[in-house]
Amino acid sequence: MPEIGENAPDFTLPSTSGEDVTLSSLKPKAVVLFFYPRDNTSGCTKEAIGFSELKEAFAAENVEVFGLSKDDMKSHHKFVEKQELTVELLTDADSDVCEAYDVWKEKKMYGKTYMGIERSTFLIDGAGKIAQVWRKVKVPGHVDEVMEAAKAL
Repeated sequence: MPEIGENAPDFTLPSTSGEDVTLSSLKPKAVVLFFYPRDNTSGCTKEAIGFSELKEAFAAENVEVFGLSKDDMKSHHKFVEKQELTVELLTDADSDVCEAYDVWKEKKMYGKTYMGIERSTFLIDGAGKIAQVWRKVKVPGHVDEVMEAAKAL
């Protein structure tokens, strides 16, 4: 499990921009990486819209914002179009990045057990170190909290 002060696990993933995103190549920019369970679900939509609304404010702080789920690119593009999202979404089809960040968890719903993404956000500083971690995120107020942490970098 990556901890505050440790190097963030590096990755290269496909993005809705059409380009692959490699975390280490973004330095010296800071990065917000928000992991979410599924495109076009209630909480995930609210979270992605919230980050999209503050994308320019994050950019003013020299912070890039990426959403990440296991959904495929087709699903991501529909999500971006339907919700008019401005943040880039990354696809982790094999769960490698989800596992590296320890967000691929056993979950339970209606008595059934399954594997899924635990809604989590990582703030990674310009040196590639984890500056802040939010796990089991509750969406209301979360984006503002991340913005305040980004400003404090």
